Amino acid sequence: MLEESVGLAAVTILAILEQAYFCLQVIQARRKFGVPPPATSGPAEFQRVFRAQANSSEYFPIFISALWLSGIFFSQGLSSACGLLYLGGRLAYFRGYSQSPEQRLGPLYFSSQVLWLLIGSSGLGVLLAFLRLYLAPGLLGGFGSALGLD
Repeated sequence: MLEESVGLAAVTILAILEQAYFCLQVIQARRKFGVPPPATSGPAEFQRVFRAQANSSEYFPIFISALWLSGIFFSQGLSSACGLLYLGGRLAYFRGYSQSPEQRLGPLYFSSQVLWLLIGSSGLGVLLAFLRLYLAPGLLGGFGSALGLD
């Protein structure tokens, strides 16, 4: 199991590092704009950095859950690739939002589409596994094999 999950684990580590980077950017913005903790309001420049980090943190559990479920039940390769695309989109979102609210939209839409792909492949993978195990073991064998889900 460990070797089979190395792609997912690598993407997870990158995701954790990205979250840490976003947190460090908020600390830097606090210093730059004189906003001491626990304050969350200040100049617009600070608020954009803060919101970009907070929004990314809000989506993090959804992303990690979908990444692993999709990787385990659907395809590790596809899930890992989608995870990398999502992280790239989130980085572009963070950088864009830090500059202006309008610059966040393209990367936000892109990363949302990738996230929905992960959620959809998670659901499909879990559904097929459930059906294969409990409802129709022989019926779905060919379909699951065609998708490489055996």
